[in-house]
Amino acid sequence: MAKEIDRVRAQSAVSVIKQHPGMVLFAASPAIVALAAVWWLFGAGWAALLLVGMVVGGGAAVLMKRS
Repeated sequence: MAKEIDRVRAQSAVSVIKQHPGMVLFAASPAIVALAAVWWLFGAGWAALLLVGMVVGGGAAVLMKRS
């Protein structure tokens, strides 16, 4: 059975995002800049593909770290 996200940790993460949206924006800014640059240079399709890759890569990193 796969490990599930602890409910307390998930609620803590949501409360941090609600209390400090500027900090979350600062942490996500390199990814936002990369998406904007790819969109500007190569088009929306490649930017969407990069976004999917970032989400899948981030999810894989979180799962690999937890196991």
